[in-house]
Amino acid sequence: MKHVVITGVSSGIGRAAAEELAARGYHVFGSVRRAEDGARLQADLGQNFTPLLFDVTDAAAIKSAVHNVEKIAGGGGLTALINNAGVAVSGPLSQLSLDEFRYQFEVNVFGVLAVTQAFLPLLGAGKDTGHPPGRVVNISSVNGRITYPLVVPYCASKHALESLSDGLRRELMIYGMEVIVVEPGAVRTPIWDKAEATDVAARFANGDYGPTLAVLQNAVIARGRDGLPPEAVARVIREALESRRPRTRYVLEQNYLMTWLLPRWLPDRWLDALLAGGQRMSSKTLRAIMRGAHL
Repeated sequence: MKHVVITGVSSGIGRAAAEELAARGYHVFGSVRRAEDGARLQADLGQNFTPLLFDVTDAAAIKSAVHNVEKIAGGGGLTALINNAGVAVSGPLSQLSLDEFRYQFEVNVFGVLAVTQAFLPLLGAGKDTGHPPGRVVNISSVNGRITYPLVVPYCASKHALESLSDGLRRELMIYGMEVIVVEPGAVRTPIWDKAEATDVAARFANGDYGPTLAVLQNAVIARGRDGLPPEAVARVIREALESRRPRTRYVLEQNYLMTWLLPRWLPDRWLDALLAGGQRMSSKTLRAIMRGAHL
């Protein structure tokens, strides 16, 4: 049996990936932060799912999870590690605390590396492991290649994840391992309900970015709720695991030309002018340029 570890399976992309792979005969180890979420998923997915209780920022809990996986996977090792867990911090850089910015990187970057380092031996990163090399799939975002104002912490963390993934891929080639990045645009997940409840716009309402943030928040939430189904991302993840020659990157964007190709091809000053920062940014412009935002 093929064994995979997926972080952040309580909902959204992580849950969809767990369902997709368990249905295809993989044994899925899925990380959750609450025991009740793990029990619920185990009841839903059956014997092909084993919950792992850990936060990606908790080194001791990650170490314990590795031992639990090793007991079940045994000498066969892991087929793949899918780094999906993440958070999104938004707000103007001039007003966010450094602790908030650090937390964004603690989860989306340092957490990914911590989990990857811990599971590398089971993935075959070593000589004479006795099993085929596994794959690492990192769930990034189109925002890992394009930075939008007022969601910079999230974008910056995904830019860092892109570079981290390239470095890992080039370093782990000596073991025959593949490191693959999946870059979705907006995806229909519960994160949009959380974003609405958090109401970042209200927090900064009295500042210079207040009016812009209010429009931005509504535009991004509306786009997210109309985004790709998480099952579409899950199918791409499975393709990345099963392809004989996987791509290094898989981009999933509904409006590929306008929200992926053009923003990356335009000269910086042209894109700056289009984004038109701060309060000058109109509702219409925001709705257009944030169609590809994945938070």
